[in-house]
Amino acid sequence: MSREAHWNGNFRDLAASVTRMATFAPKGRIDLATVDNEIARLGRLWSVSNASNEDKLAAFLDAERLDEIDPFDRVQLAYVVDTCRESTSLSEAGRHLFSASRARRNSTNDADRIRKYLARFGLDFATIR
Repeated sequence: MSREAHWNGNFRDLAASVTRMATFAPKGRIDLATVDNEIARLGRLWSVSNASNEDKLAAFLDAERLDEIDPFDRVQLAYVVDTCRESTSLSEAGRHLFSASRARRNSTNDADRIRKYLARFGLDFATIR
């Protein structure tokens, strides 16, 4: 109910949080310290997932370069960067990012499409990973 809490999860995530507290609870009882530790853990997760697009991109681009990118493009670039960071390869990221349009294309070299897109901003997959 806290204003600081923005629950992005579902009931399964809530159940996992309660299970985690029960597992780490001393003597089988969830005490205030255990709850406080879980709230702190969730707060760290929430702050990372709620970071602004500028914060996410600032790790890869300097302020001057960020100022040259339209807000519209920042949102898209931040999503592409997030997807690349979560993917094990450029091809995997491409399959995810172009999942709808790849069926309509003759050539499905999604990795090359992403490589070229990132290059427009002076980025590459290895740097992002």
